[in-house]
Amino acid sequence: MLYPILTSSRLLSDLSGVWNFKLDKNGTGFSENWAASPLTGSRTMAVPASYNDLVDDAEVRDHWGWVFYQRTFAVPSFVRSSQRVVLRCDAVTHLAKVFVNGKLVAEHKGGFLPFEVELNGFLSDGENLLTIAVNNEIDCSTLPVGRAGGMFSGRGAPSKHNEPNFDFFNYAGITRAVRIYTTPRAFIKDITLSNEVEWNADGSAKTAVVHYSVETAGEACNADCKVSVKDASGKVVAEVNGAKGELSISDVHLWQPLAAYLYEVTVTYGEDEYSLPYGIRTVEVRGTKFLINNRPFYFKGYGKHEDTFPAGRGINIPMNTKDISLMKWQGANSFRTSHYPYSEEMMRQCDAEGIVVIDETPAVGLNFAFGGGAAFGVKTVDTYDSEKGLRTQEHHADVIRDWISRDKNYACVVMWSIANEPDSYAPGAYEYFAPLFELARSLDIQKRPCTLVSALVGGKPEDDVAHRLSDVFCINRYYGWYFGGPDLEVSEEMLRKELDFWKTTGKPLMITEYGADTVAGFHDTVPQLYTEEYQLEYYKMNNRVFDDYDFVVGEHAWNFADFATSQSMMRVNGNKKGIFTRDRKPKMVAHYFKERWHSIPDFDYKK
Repeated sequence: MLYPILTSSRLLSDLSGVWNFKLDKNGTGFSENWAASPLTGSRTMAVPASYNDLVDDAEVRDHWGWVFYQRTFAVPSFVRSSQRVVLRCDAVTHLAKVFVNGKLVAEHKGGFLPFEVELNGFLSDGENLLTIAVNNEIDCSTLPVGRAGGMFSGRGAPSKHNEPNFDFFNYAGITRAVRIYTTPRAFIKDITLSNEVEWNADGSAKTAVVHYSVETAGEACNADCKVSVKDASGKVVAEVNGAKGELSISDVHLWQPLAAYLYEVTVTYGEDEYSLPYGIRTVEVRGTKFLINNRPFYFKGYGKHEDTFPAGRGINIPMNTKDISLMKWQGANSFRTSHYPYSEEMMRQCDAEGIVVIDETPAVGLNFAFGGGAAFGVKTVDTYDSEKGLRTQEHHADVIRDWISRDKNYACVVMWSIANEPDSYAPGAYEYFAPLFELARSLDIQKRPCTLVSALVGGKPEDDVAHRLSDVFCINRYYGWYFGGPDLEVSEEMLRKELDFWKTTGKPLMITEYGADTVAGFHDTVPQLYTEEYQLEYYKMNNRVFDDYDFVVGEHAWNFADFATSQSMMRVNGNKKGIFTRDRKPKMVAHYFKERWHSIPDFDYKK
């Protein structure tokens, strides 16, 4: 799916702003046909944003079920008569029903990927009434997963409430932009790009061949596709005709981590024109090395969250810019989109800034064997039980299709993460995940490595289905916190013992999560749990171990910043494992990582 842009043939209108908003407290919004007329008894609500923290009312923050958003918009008649008019929602969490003038025009399941619908047959002259109904319910069929007795199951909770089986707040609403865009009747529907690079003897890039495929749709059009490539100075360096083919680029400039270089690929088809930035780079797993541009790369960075106050999961472009600035200040070169696809604006900015991304689906909570260390009194149900277990596989496949379609052309994306901390040891795990890995690999023409991020709960490392499926082993390990803490000597022994096993596999391994909850401002002369001193000693121990194993190709601290979670006795106003506070102030350990990561090269570390 193409990102919406304004071109010589396409109009673009952003519907962001203040909408009308109403909780469907009694579940009567559809039976009373709220979408057919202006909402009564509504309040104002910012779009895009999660609605939970924008109203100082627990009823709004903890609402379970449907809410209704509404506004009006108009499209000039000359546009409607000559162009396709498309409504695009970038993310609505988690289930959406879209109405125009009271008529249902689209439904979508999944809260972190875009969907769109052509509106021409539904529009009237003058103002049109747009209503988007949003449902935040999570269960064993949604991604992320919710269930009775989730990770932080509360006692005495209301009969209708969410039980997240994941450790972050279930923010909901219209969290990314809603836009109207237009195209000619015959239009460019999608563009798929990949490349090969020819190397000089010294390892530098000589030439590149860009493979392209253009999908067109709409009215019949006799015109050929024309494809051209401009370099960063605006000079045309290759052009060709045809909907599918190759473009050869001499003296190629590669997209490099922290040194981005983007070409501009422009496609014309009849009256339609579309341009997108494209970075030329290669990705490969060879033995125990992860190669970018034919050189061993070392991941330095974090798991993150799209989490800011008061926008919640809502897109926050200024904070994206601040986060990337902090990453560069620390010498970080990468992050994982834990635990869902991030906004396209963030992906495009990472492409422009040279930030390497491990891209992850919203498949978190696919594990009934644990509760993040807090599943007390939960009746055991096998994760893949045919009756009471997960019912997510079909939806998971749909998400993978939409996710790779959206992100396939980004140079910053170097690996696909199919799931975070699933029950990858249990009977049925291979049967669940093998088709999903096969699907992801079949959809990605660039053939990026695929992985699932494993937790050490429910089995032993040697029983993990990742052995049979992942190109790179990505593991979340908390030796010194959930395991072994606060005895760091014992924790170090446990960590070394496990890494000794992984070394025998002959594949690269990356630590995608490790960390310790730390309350900013808590100090002691002797490192104690939750103090900044303990967080520092914890990371020093873990990093010392990682440095001793040459097959460990990266370290992602958990987490970049403190973030919101559901209320529980296990969390003090959210998860405090951040290297930075939620408002991006550094803890002591941030300066330690700054020194460490600036001393570790991006390439050829651990030769």
